[in-house]
Amino acid sequence: MSEPAVVFEDVGYAYEEAPHEAVSDINLRIEAGEWVGVTGPTNAGKSTLCLLAMGLAPHFFGGKLRGKVTVLGTESRAIKVIERSTDVGLLFQNPFTQISGARERVHEEVAFGPECHGVAPAEIEARVGEAMDLVGISALAARHPLDLSGGQLQRLALASLLAMRPKVLLLDEPTSQLDPAGTAAIFEVLSGLHQSGITIVMVEHRLETLCELCPRIVAMVTGRILADGAPQEVFNREVVQERVGLPVYTRLARSAALPAPRPVRLSESAKAFRTPIA
Repeated sequence: MSEPAVVFEDVGYAYEEAPHEAVSDINLRIEAGEWVGVTGPTNAGKSTLCLLAMGLAPHFFGGKLRGKVTVLGTESRAIKVIERSTDVGLLFQNPFTQISGARERVHEEVAFGPECHGVAPAEIEARVGEAMDLVGISALAARHPLDLSGGQLQRLALASLLAMRPKVLLLDEPTSQLDPAGTAAIFEVLSGLHQSGITIVMVEHRLETLCELCPRIVAMVTGRILADGAPQEVFNREVVQERVGLPVYTRLARSAALPAPRPVRLSESAKAFRTPIA
């Protein structure tokens, strides 16, 4: 049996000076090659889960971590984020925070990560071209990154991660800046990456998208895992329906299946009101 991609063991984490933990009692095992969707209301701890898997919490954000987070066989406290970034990529919800600011062209920004890790120039060129083609930004190669729209920046940030050839992708609302067509295109890219064996952990609010794409859903509320399993199992739980919600298609199907309303007997006065005037 292959080594799991991500393992949380009795994990709790509190940010610096925070009055309480952002996540608590997290036990989660994600196998290599899985595509796991993470959902829940605001402040459920979804983004913190990604930061912990990347190692940014606690290495960058500080705070107090209890328990153990292991990614690709290495415990998070034992490896620096720069070292982790060769195998794990994190896409932030806001792409503006992910652009380096050190490059003046889109293709140079995509090349920035591999350059920092000493990848050979010919290999970098191949990776950059492939990554930009995958996310549909090849035509923007000569543009300045800060001249791009939010949606274009989100594609650029994803291309920069893909150029690193990660084994694990952590995606925090990966299409938050994209229109429906752009969203569909990116999810098609992600489907291809998943089929190639990349492990994907994707935070997403759109429950319909999660049910369509992810064979496994983790629902979180107030920093804890509420449910973990196949979409039909998770969303059939009453506590999930109450605290997280239901996919819109499920709601519509349930509404359509409701019995027709009973006919209402009209009172004599009501009948008189509805009788046409001669």
